[in-house]
Amino acid sequence: MPEHEPLSRDRVLQAAVGLADEGGVAAVTMRAVAERLGVKPMSLYHHVPHKEAILDGIVDAVFADIELPLDEPDWRAALRHRAHSARTVLGRHSWAIALMESRTHPGPATLHHHDAVLGILSRAGFPYALAGHAYSLLDSYVYGFALTEAALPFAPQDVEIAVGDYLAAFPVGAYPHLAEFAAQHVLQPGYSYGSEFDYGLELILDTLAARLSGAAGP
Repeated sequence: MPEHEPLSRDRVLQAAVGLADEGGVAAVTMRAVAERLGVKPMSLYHHVPHKEAILDGIVDAVFADIELPLDEPDWRAALRHRAHSARTVLGRHSWAIALMESRTHPGPATLHHHDAVLGILSRAGFPYALAGHAYSLLDSYVYGFALTEAALPFAPQDVEIAVGDYLAAFPVGAYPHLAEFAAQHVLQPGYSYGSEFDYGLELILDTLAARLSGAAGP
């Protein structure tokens, strides 16, 4: 950013997101944000009162990045799109996974996001109790999958090497089911752990559709 650009809340939050992307939430301190912006720490307090306000703001920024296809009439397509977008955004900002539902002062983008998802479910005919179950299930799945992806100790393209190294470290026959699983599934051409996301998501959407049909009655 140009040096003459005045300090603002948006600039503070952009700097904080950059720090979190590089070093996790622990890297986000008032001093570190100030250093990133080339200002004194006290200057930040004109725009954010404390670190918790920064965390509120950067979580809100993550929610703002998740796409919500509000014009999509098919609730399954809308929730599928939202789930894929959330996974992509959390892949860029894995530090946010543990913070997404932790804020006691959620921002406008966060509240809009939750309201919009509930609106998609409500317009599809979900009673609010079932909508709550659906929302909780979807978020648990998306956040959990994103967390697993972020924690994998190898790059997706290196899965064959990684699995081979794991199995080679143990005596032949020590873990026969793992070995067979790897041979029959993981090491097959075209395998990608990321594709498991689609399978699980469709399973959830199928189940929700069945529950919605049952809730509608005869």
